Amino acid sequence: MTDKTDTRERILEAAVARIMHYGYAKTTMSEIARDCDMSAGNIYRFFASKLDIAEAMARRFNSEIYQEYARIARQDLPASERLHVFFTYGMEQTFEKLDSDDKLLEVAEVLSESRPLMMNEELAQERIHLVRILEDGVIRGEFAPMADTIFVAEMIQVATMKFRYPQLFSRLTLPKLRRELAGVTALLLAALRAGFDLPEIKNE
Repeated sequence: MTDKTDTRERILEAAVARIMHYGYAKTTMSEIARDCDMSAGNIYRFFASKLDIAEAMARRFNSEIYQEYARIARQDLPASERLHVFFTYGMEQTFEKLDSDDKLLEVAEVLSESRPLMMNEELAQERIHLVRILEDGVIRGEFAPMADTIFVAEMIQVATMKFRYPQLFSRLTLPKLRRELAGVTALLLAALRAGFDLPEIKNE
């Protein structure tokens, strides 16, 4: 790492520690700077705002999830099984992380409100692995041929969005979410096996 990267990581570590203790709303940039033994002005060289720090926290957590998504997508398992494992893993990891500390949920809520484009970027990253599973399913004969796997992957994400960010969309317990996800996955797999015509919808 460079000195600049080391400093950025040190700031992020200090910010995470303070936010996890006091909460996002009660944390200030000057307090984070003091924890790092630097001036408040200097900290802005690395993070333009507290919101940027929150985003860096979320991206760090999500990077671990996407590494596992890549591993799941590469497994030599039926595509239908990989899809179920894929969404179950994402749901359980996010649920348990946010359920373990309401201060993390506070950060997630702030980002969903103030940085919606970040969520779109994360979903695009997720889609790369979904497309791989769908294409493998078609090649293996598990799924019917599809004209546009990227569009299908996007629609699957829409149908399962509640489970990717469970506490942001519901207050259900994890067992109830597992039951719902199993049902939604079964419906999606039935459609993928039977095949379907894509609607002619223009992007707006």
